[in-house]
Amino acid sequence: MIQLRGVVKVAASARAVRILDGIDLQVSTGETIGLCGPGGSGKSLLCKIVCGLVPPTAGSVEVFGVALQDARAGDLRDVQRRIGTLFQNNALFDSLSVFDNVAFPLRQAAIAKRAAPDEQAIAARVRAALQGVGLLQHIDLAPGKLSGGQRKRVALARAVVLSPPLLVYDEPTAGLDPVTTAKVYELLRAERAASQPTVLIVSSDIEALCSFAPRLLVLHQGKLRYDGPAATVKDAADPIVRQFVRGELEGPL
Repeated sequence: MIQLRGVVKVAASARAVRILDGIDLQVSTGETIGLCGPGGSGKSLLCKIVCGLVPPTAGSVEVFGVALQDARAGDLRDVQRRIGTLFQNNALFDSLSVFDNVAFPLRQAAIAKRAAPDEQAIAARVRAALQGVGLLQHIDLAPGKLSGGQRKRVALARAVVLSPPLLVYDEPTAGLDPVTTAKVYELLRAERAASQPTVLIVSSDIEALCSFAPRLLVLHQGKLRYDGPAATVKDAADPIVRQFVRGELEGPL
């Protein structure tokens, strides 16, 4: 489903720093992949490249068999419509209600097919998605009226409402308390069981990530230092990886 070969991303600055430096990655349909690493290692950027939001400086990116760097605008949009994304900052529309935020991708999908949105069908799917994340009672509120955890759950409902085959979660529990974090992971597990998507999830919560994702990637200074079972990452051959996941990495990250 995802294939990266030699992906490089150079910062747009005079120093020309390689934020990503030769990333090779293959993800099969139905896999759940966890991605972690120190701040600034390129995790969110890698997600944006997979989603076709940012082009690589060099290398190739294929998603659903489409070479994103060569894709026409229409083909790229078709790929992106098959990806559900939960952004780190939620990216909700403050001017829209919870209902309209979750309905947005459904309406966009209808417009892409040059069909009039079926508002009755949309309402049913939105209500089901919000029921799934426990927020149906807040359907008419603006995002600004919700707590941080509730906004995260609205963003999750929007990401999954189209039942996309690929889900990309960027720090889905960042800034949340332990109880809310556990609830979010419970929702992620429920969605995975219901629709069996391919999942790429970024998280700084190593323990929670390893319990959710069987396969783990560790990025450090733009390089993929580990790609293997989450269960054995603490015993990885690479000392940088071992020290990072154990919280023992010294010096500048």
